Amino acid sequence: MLDPATIEAIADELLEAGRSRVPVPLLTARHPDMTVEDSYAVQRLWRQRNEDAGRRLVGRKIGLTSRAMQAATGITEPDYGAIFDDMVLETGCSVEWSRYSHPRVEVELAFVLKDDLSGPGCTIFDVLNATDYVVPALEILDSRIEMEGRTIVDTISDNAAMGAMVVGGRPVRPDAVDLRWVSAILYKNQVVEETGVAAGVLDHPAAGVHWLANKIAAHGDGLKAGDIILAGSFTRPMWVHAGDTVHADFGPLGAVTCRFV
Repeated sequence: MLDPATIEAIADELLEAGRSRVPVPLLTARHPDMTVEDSYAVQRLWRQRNEDAGRRLVGRKIGLTSRAMQAATGITEPDYGAIFDDMVLETGCSVEWSRYSHPRVEVELAFVLKDDLSGPGCTIFDVLNATDYVVPALEILDSRIEMEGRTIVDTISDNAAMGAMVVGGRPVRPDAVDLRWVSAILYKNQVVEETGVAAGVLDHPAAGVHWLANKIAAHGDGLKAGDIILAGSFTRPMWVHAGDTVHADFGPLGAVTCRFV
């Protein structure tokens, strides 16, 4: 376990990396004994620093829930991070590419809660009962730690690589469609780059949400009514550059688009 001074130093280093857009060297290379609990301690302090600066927590993201994402990263367990109010964008938006380091895009479903949700013992049925709407979304990944050789410890410390999210399409009640069979086609500059089905997320996208509720209960935390929960990607991350247009077609649930400028 890292000492509190080291945890604080890492959190401040990541804050500066977010401002400067210069990723820091791998944490695991510099702190080989760093644990998953250490990395969540870094993330919690990083989140508190941001809230103290005026950013408002509006939800959570879940990462690394699908085999596609685990294969792409070499990491075999889910993680989570914070979503702040200024991270939530609307479909059709222009996204400033230079705000992010190594930005990539993923296709996801977002759950909007109408009731509080907490563990331990939270089930998929609790998630569905607590959900107001499910809405198509894109996640924009950011990297405040260098990419090559990242481990779960680096990723968690880096707020699970959360940069921003774009919501759009048609919000639906959780019982209005079979969420396992929601599918999407991801285009970049009118070319199909990825396709996926939401069952790729732990066999049901709501499964990631109850995993999250149970996971954060160990830290005395819970999900709140009104929270937006990004449930995890069911496509591999797609690299984007300035000038790229991204379009995700969710079929009956509509589309989400954005352009990087």
